[in-house]
Amino acid sequence: MEQKKFDVNSFIGMLLLGGIMLWWMSTNKPEVSPEETKTEQVTETKQNTTAQDSFTRTPIIANDSLQQLEAKNKLGAFAYSATNGSAKTQVLENELLKLTIDPKGGQIIEALIKNHKTHDSLPLYMIKDKNASFNINFGTTDNRILNTKDLNFEPTLTKNGDNQVLSMKLKVSDTKFLEYRYEMKPNEYMVDFAVRSQGLSNVINSSNKIELDWSLNGYRNEKSLYTENTMYSYYYYKTEDEVDYLNAGNSEVINDVDWVAYKQHFFTSNLLTDTPFNNATVTSTDLVKNEEIDTVFTKKYELKTPLVLTNGELNYNMKWYYGTSDYNLLKKYEGTNLDETSDLGWGIFGFLNRNLFYPVFNLLKGFMSNYGLIIILMTIVVRLIMSPLVYKSYLSSAKMKVIRPELTALNEKYPGKENAMKRQQETMAIQRKAGVSMMSGCIPALLQMPVFFALFKFFPTNIALRQESFLWAPDLSSYDVIFNLPFSIPMYGDHVSLFPILASIAIFFYMKMNQSQQANMQAPTQEGMPDMSKMMKYMIYFSPIMMLVFFNRYASSLSLYYFISNLLTIAIMLVIKNYVIDEKKIIAQIEENKKRPEKAKSKFRQKIDSAMKQAQEQQAKQKKK
Repeated sequence: MEQKKFDVNSFIGMLLLGGIMLWWMSTNKPEVSPEETKTEQVTETKQNTTAQDSFTRTPIIANDSLQQLEAKNKLGAFAYSATNGSAKTQVLENELLKLTIDPKGGQIIEALIKNHKTHDSLPLYMIKDKNASFNINFGTTDNRILNTKDLNFEPTLTKNGDNQVLSMKLKVSDTKFLEYRYEMKPNEYMVDFAVRSQGLSNVINSSNKIELDWSLNGYRNEKSLYTENTMYSYYYYKTEDEVDYLNAGNSEVINDVDWVAYKQHFFTSNLLTDTPFNNATVTSTDLVKNEEIDTVFTKKYELKTPLVLTNGELNYNMKWYYGTSDYNLLKKYEGTNLDETSDLGWGIFGFLNRNLFYPVFNLLKGFMSNYGLIIILMTIVVRLIMSPLVYKSYLSSAKMKVIRPELTALNEKYPGKENAMKRQQETMAIQRKAGVSMMSGCIPALLQMPVFFALFKFFPTNIALRQESFLWAPDLSSYDVIFNLPFSIPMYGDHVSLFPILASIAIFFYMKMNQSQQANMQAPTQEGMPDMSKMMKYMIYFSPIMMLVFFNRYASSLSLYYFISNLLTIAIMLVIKNYVIDEKKIIAQIEENKKRPEKAKSKFRQKIDSAMKQAQEQQAKQKKK
């Protein structure tokens, strides 16, 4: 059998045929244009993106829908505000004030008082870092309770002449919204503010209470925490034509409220309304637990009041005032009575400050810029005005000194308690014949008291003196310090002030000089009556000590005034004593008065004499029994 052998030629032929087939296929491949290549790449990219979106884009769309659904469930008609509000804060600013308004809540989140600093030279903010909140709470017709502080407003900043206008709208739609409208004028602390709604009569539930809630924690701004917080920070409010205040720790419900003022010594935050608030709850809380410990806030002020719908809509025209409590500035807002928050005192004290001391101070301020010298000149003016009273008092003292020997002899003539009434009658007769009256010495002193208390209010509340220096005092509106104590003394403080020391020394010498004058004014001590001379000796030391302790934490301007005032009084008394009063002339005048026929008694004098006569007769009857 023939065995098959490997055919080399056949193998080579097959290789050649295979090579020819490969060459033919490669050389006859269809050509692809650049455009077709790009189309294939884009198609491939889209296919890949679609594949990825099946894992990524689908959840995002689901989340957006979920957020809108949650907002719809929570806010109802106001869901629009949750997704379309702005996150950018808005600024209103003029030469005096800078306000920053947050679209969330549409409220002021910063109020910067320009041109003023805190006692430690920091920018002075009335509102910052969420220390204040303004909110309107209301119900909707779909049974939801909403708070504007949680909702997003849409801001629009425009111009109205020179005024800046900021409209903050809480929208249901483009035609239905709740609007806060701010309008700031140039060079003004007062900012117009309106709260109004449009097209919400079917959205806001009129059967639910709509409540405005405004609260503020007052920042500490002054060096003396005691005077700022305890003496001059109050919650003021006006009802009809009356201004009243609320002490810390109290809360009241009041009607017909035209404005409220959160007063902080030299600065104040006010809300005024053209439509008075009724059933408004005002609350003041003291946040200072210990005056020896540094604190950020002084008091918390709160206002809660219902708002009333008019034809189903809100429509309130209001005003914000963030600025100084300067009397000269606030009195320009006629008809508001805002100037009463300057705390110039009540009754005669406020009258003197408004009609005498402020006009004099403003006049002097127009001629010089050194407020220490202004205080000294003002003191001179006041003492010159009061000098006739000092003269009257000293003249009465000199007259009493002349007739004192007669009064002493009278005591010896009618000794004992049983003759007290007779002795008193004779004493008054001698004084009347001599033309001397005990009241003529007391009345001048009493007339000077209103001046003392009026200026006690004037200097510490006058913002013109704030952070103005004089000699060693860096701030005339606060206490001066020459030495810091390593401990605190109750009622005195942890420092030593020099102006109160000088004022105490001056009042000591004044009272020492006045002691002899007062001794002359007093009738000789009668049996059973207290010795007034001893009391005067105690007062000579007691008054300077009280001045030293009490005024150590008070405004250095006040101590400066009393120091200069007492020095001038001493000088006036020396001039009157040595150059004006002539004792020989007084004696001659008294002798002349004695020779004159006694004037007819007045009805008042007759009633007194009759009463004394009846008392004397009754005393005699009791003695017989």
